[in-house]
Amino acid sequence: MGINVIIQARVGSERLPGKVLMRLGEHSVLEYVVARCKQIEGIQNIIVATSNTEKDDEIEKWCLKNQTLCFRGSEKDVLSRFIDCIKKYPAEYIIRVTADCPFVDYETASRIVKLVQSSKCDIVNIVGKVPRGLNIELISSKALQNIYDIGKENRHREHVTLYAYEFTNKFNWKNYVIDENLQYPELRITLDTQEDYQLCERIAQKFQNPLVSSYEVIRFLIQNPDIASINKHIKQKPVNKM
Repeated sequence: MGINVIIQARVGSERLPGKVLMRLGEHSVLEYVVARCKQIEGIQNIIVATSNTEKDDEIEKWCLKNQTLCFRGSEKDVLSRFIDCIKKYPAEYIIRVTADCPFVDYETASRIVKLVQSSKCDIVNIVGKVPRGLNIELISSKALQNIYDIGKENRHREHVTLYAYEFTNKFNWKNYVIDENLQYPELRITLDTQEDYQLCERIAQKFQNPLVSSYEVIRFLIQNPDIASINKHIKQKPVNKM
């Protein structure tokens, strides 16, 4: 059973342009994401899936320089980008990661891989709320193809797995109960604004290690509420229902 990690990445961003190639200490954000994904046990490939627009040439150049697989597809229809990527790099399951989450939780991802290895399903349902930026999505390629075939609304094409969460009864779910030590949904450990970047910089400065455990990151923020509050006021952009 093959499991690939597909990292969704682009240079363009309304609130923080070029964020995935910004520096966190000695490393770029994308370096953080790829390095952490390499720690996920039981995977076969890591692919950075970016758009085929000229502005994302920099991401492809980064991948070539860092010996990382790169796939380029539709900018707006991200779901089709994933499907085309799977056609080139087949796998039974996909772990979907976004490149604006530099502290992706590879430890939880490894445990989820073990779960589907012992009990197959369409999608793993995370029971419990984690900080934004640490959530893990694992979905079968078959289920993703099904979403591609029937999910025609713009929001389904842009957000890849959204259709499954809107129509849960159409898929076979397997629950994974998240560790209570990770359940701090009030924390925001993602990268969408300048305030987010400031917080991630503080984390990087503290540990100076791209592979720091997500548990340690959370503990650091809980123990330092002044740092955790840097981006506390940021609101996530709502899904466009059109």
